[in-house]
Amino acid sequence: MKPARVHNFGTYFISTQTWGRRSVFQTEKAASLFIEILYLYRSRAAYLLHEFVLMPNHFHLILTPVEITLERAIQLIKGGFSHRFRLEVNSKMEIWQRGFTDHRIRDVEDYAKHKRYLIMNPVEAGLCAEPKEYKYSSAAGSYELDPIPQRLKPLT
Repeated sequence: MKPARVHNFGTYFISTQTWGRRSVFQTEKAASLFIEILYLYRSRAAYLLHEFVLMPNHFHLILTPVEITLERAIQLIKGGFSHRFRLEVNSKMEIWQRGFTDHRIRDVEDYAKHKRYLIMNPVEAGLCAEPKEYKYSSAAGSYELDPIPQRLKPLT
């Protein structure tokens, strides 16, 4: 287990999977609920949301926690979704695999590399031909996003 972060400085690429890699997000209801939860905590200023993609059995995010730890931000997203999903679907099934994978974004090139991976994920999985065609992704262009943090922008 990774030690808890004692600082809150950084932008992270996050990945996590559903329990047993089940395709929980195949349905419009589950996918829409996840995005609703993602934006609920963004609106409460828990984090800045820069990019995301929700795949049938996992998600990737680029986010910057605000006034909370990265672990707490992911707990809000995963726990918030699980709680609402169980209430609305009347299900007790396990939703998430334990933990998550994170990578601290170092600079603008690192950001671009992880953004490209994230937006190309549905294309590589054969879910669409172009990133903008996948509606559960920030690449679709229909979601409000926070700008890339100033400290990651190239010097001009």
